[in-house]
Amino acid sequence: MPATSALRRALAVMAVLPLLTLAGCGYGSQAKDDGAAKVAPGAEKTDGLDSVRIGYFGNLTHGTALVANKKGFFQQELGGTEAKYAAFNAGPSEIEALNSGSLDIGFIGPSPAINGYTRSDGKNLRIVGGSASGGVKLVVNPNRVKSLKDVEGKRIATPQLGNTQDVAFLNWAAEQGWKVDPKSGKGDVTVVRSDNKVTPDAFRSGSVDGAWVPEPTASKLVADGGKVLLDETSLWPDKKFVITNIIVRQEFLDEHPKAVEAVLRASVKANEWINAHRDEAKTVANEQLRTDSGKALPAEVLDPAWESIRFTDDPLASTLRTQADHAVEAGLLQQPDLTGIYDLTLLNKVLKAAGRPAVDDAGLGAE
Repeated sequence: MPATSALRRALAVMAVLPLLTLAGCGYGSQAKDDGAAKVAPGAEKTDGLDSVRIGYFGNLTHGTALVANKKGFFQQELGGTEAKYAAFNAGPSEIEALNSGSLDIGFIGPSPAINGYTRSDGKNLRIVGGSASGGVKLVVNPNRVKSLKDVEGKRIATPQLGNTQDVAFLNWAAEQGWKVDPKSGKGDVTVVRSDNKVTPDAFRSGSVDGAWVPEPTASKLVADGGKVLLDETSLWPDKKFVITNIIVRQEFLDEHPKAVEAVLRASVKANEWINAHRDEAKTVANEQLRTDSGKALPAEVLDPAWESIRFTDDPLASTLRTQADHAVEAGLLQQPDLTGIYDLTLLNKVLKAAGRPAVDDAGLGAE
């Protein structure tokens, strides 16, 4: 049965409540700068700023930021303005850091971006660029789940209530004809909300039968004996869907467009370099993960995870609209007005200068 209006409102509130939860180290752990590019003495500051604060996750789906940090692309484009970094574990804490003004620009998934935009009535945040597509899989214990129909009745982990993968799994389950209460996760299949850091332990212990998760968590489960039952890429037209966007505080965009443009130039250069040097880029991203977290990914996890991600400057705006529709259908979000969530003016300026075609905002651009 469809959720009542009251239930939808309640669930919409629950979907954004995690925005108030901060990461263990404040808004985000300060990313280490071992070997990182430094401000060149005498270099001119961008927009007169001493620094620009850039956030990203320690995930391979944020490979654009990992590589741009490690290779020094951000710092090169910002000139005499210092690029400072913060690593986050989840979208809600990064959104809160942006809203509070402690972060300027962030790499983030579509669901937190939608929640952050709608929570502020479209006043605080804008998506200004794309970063990555794909890199999400349903991995299962092959001894318990041998086919897609076997998922019924099983316990499947997703990273967080209302997050991008949670919405995707609920939508897929509904398409199979299974009923699941979006709040409790109980139903024809049980959804277990589990942080990506602990999901591998839950999988090894048998407390979950599988997980719908991003990379590198998916490949970690495969390394522990799991089997990829479904790659989410196969469910999307042209096998593309947004997994990582670039988002900015509206106030920062209005006051410091040159700084935002510099970060976008660095992002475009990073993606171009990644796509021209896939193997080397994989190593560079892993080195930045080691710098940030103290631990690099082993080859058996790194190689398949990296292979499943595509890096793109196009934010794939039409797929974000579809993801929002899926959240509404699941009962996790009231129908949002996403008009204005994108401002691709600076990105298209950067792409034009590079001799590249403009990207589309699917009718969701700021006026």
